[in-house]
Amino acid sequence: MTRVIITGANGKMGNTVKSVIDARDDCEIVAGVDIFNKENGFPVYKSISEVKEEADVVIDFSNPSLLEELLEYVKKTDTALVIGTTGYDDGQKEQIKEAAKSNAIFFTYNMSLGINLLANLAKKATEILGNEFDIEIVEKHHNQKIDAPSGTALMLADAICEVTPEPMKYEYDRHSKREKRNKNEIGLHAVRGGTIVGEHEIIFAGRDEIITLSHSARSKEVFAVGAVNAAVFISGKEPGLYDMGQMID
Repeated sequence: MTRVIITGANGKMGNTVKSVIDARDDCEIVAGVDIFNKENGFPVYKSISEVKEEADVVIDFSNPSLLEELLEYVKKTDTALVIGTTGYDDGQKEQIKEAAKSNAIFFTYNMSLGINLLANLAKKATEILGNEFDIEIVEKHHNQKIDAPSGTALMLADAICEVTPEPMKYEYDRHSKREKRNKNEIGLHAVRGGTIVGEHEIIFAGRDEIITLSHSARSKEVFAVGAVNAAVFISGKEPGLYDMGQMID
């Protein structure tokens, strides 16, 4: 039985993770962390440093500002960590990599199995199409999302760049330019509106033909299911940085 602490326990994703775990028999929630420390069928603390219960894994859907405290806790308690929070800067990503030297950490920009399949399909398409097609990525999310472009859009672009014949530049904003599109660039475009859970589209635009790969998340549950699967997978693992690719191999 995998014992789980949820950070961001009373938020939308925290509640969704709870409902997923409640339906399983291979894991249980022993505690939660949330600034709104209302109990949710388990004790909830305002800070992870206050948690008294022992756990195997922390599932984090909180805020990037809490990363340092979170990494200190898992190192002190020798607990694995599944990071579902997005919006980290480069310095914080380096902190995560450093922490993975002493703890098992699962870190991906998107917990959806479908998105990770999309990344693999995009790489295959890039290998076949070469530099004859322009590549643009469009992502759409709800109007409460702060970071743009999404971490998932960047993950998709990074996956494509692994197989491009030439180094690629990410282009986020063309409105101030008066020049034609550069061949060695990937355009990334963010749409924010309503309650869109998450949509990602990769456009390969060639001469007189367009190929589009896309993924649409219809509820937050797909991310919660992925996070819980990751928690069970990473429990008991050796220190290291893990992602969805290792879990589905």
